[in-house]
Amino acid sequence: MAKLESPERRAASPPESLLDKLDVRDPFSLLDLGAGTGYFTLPAAERTSGIVFALDIEPRMLDIIRSKAEERELNHIQTLQGQLENIPLEKESVDRVLASLVLHEAETVDRAVAEMYRVLKSGGICLCLEWEKKETLQGPPLHHRISADALKQSMERHGFSIMEVIRPTDVQYAVIARKA
Repeated sequence: MAKLESPERRAASPPESLLDKLDVRDPFSLLDLGAGTGYFTLPAAERTSGIVFALDIEPRMLDIIRSKAEERELNHIQTLQGQLENIPLEKESVDRVLASLVLHEAETVDRAVAEMYRVLKSGGICLCLEWEKKETLQGPPLHHRISADALKQSMERHGFSIMEVIRPTDVQYAVIARKA
């Protein structure tokens, strides 16, 4: 858990800059996939009065988010226990989707991308931050990683229009896409 909140992570990938790219503002709703300890969930909730959904498979992570939200009096964060391939939300229920360093853990990237598309409102924006498919000292094993090209192709197959690909670090990339 210390890695999820480390100063190194903040320096390399500050949540505010990615939330700016995702255009999170009031009154948008947001779904944070693989929310962990709330690294993006909490700053997003400070930007909008819309519901911020924090999805994670691990109940302990959701407890941490609830505790932090209570401390900060952010009562519009809703935690959801679930998987990327079966998001427990209705069709077209959120304005923004953020998947930060989690898609490589999906059983199939295509299924996770299809679910993101399903829950995103028409015109909504999705940002997927991932590890580039190259050997590095940190991050998941190479065989779990998804190349930027493979993720872009999956998103386009499912109906997303790619807006931009950025590289916040030399080992990570973010694909920003809109649902038509």
